[in-house]
Amino acid sequence: MIRDFQKEDRDSIESMIQRIDNFTQEEKLIALELIDDKVLNGEKSHYTIYVYIKDLKLIGYYCIGLRPLTDGVYDIYWIVTDPEFRKEGAGKSLLEHAENFVKERDGRWILAETSSTDKYVATQKFYLRNKYSIVSEIKDFYKLNDDLMVFGKYITK
Repeated sequence: MIRDFQKEDRDSIESMIQRIDNFTQEEKLIALELIDDKVLNGEKSHYTIYVYIKDLKLIGYYCIGLRPLTDGVYDIYWIVTDPEFRKEGAGKSLLEHAENFVKERDGRWILAETSSTDKYVATQKFYLRNKYSIVSEIKDFYKLNDDLMVFGKYITK
C-alpha cells in the first residue's frame, strides 16, 4: 500500500536510510533534511512524500517536487527501498505512483538525478528498465570521475 507521509513515519525512514550502505553519510543527511522539511512545514513544504507499507512496516518512500520555474516538470529527489525488501517490486510501485502523481497534476516531465559511479549502476539500470532515458550528463559534476546523470521520462496522459 502506498500512502501519504505522516510525521510518525520519520523515524522509520531514518532507520531505513541509515541501513543503506550505498549512501554516504552526507547523502543520508540530505535525505533526512528533506524529510524534516516536510515534518516542519507540512503542506507548505516544497516536497511531497509517499511511503510504501507492507505488512504494517514502512519499506520504501519517494520524495517529489515541482521543479522551480517550471509549470510541469517534477523532480524525484529520493526513491528509496529498505535493503531487506529489495527485488520485491516496491521501487517500481513507488515510481509508477510518482508518475501518476505527475499525470494528475498535468505534469510533462519527471526527472531523477544520480551519480555515474559503479555503486549507482543498479539505480541507473532501474530507471532504464522503467523506460527512462538519459536526458543529460555533466562530466565530473560531483567530483572527478563522478558525473551527474539525469534520467527523464516524458509523461503523457
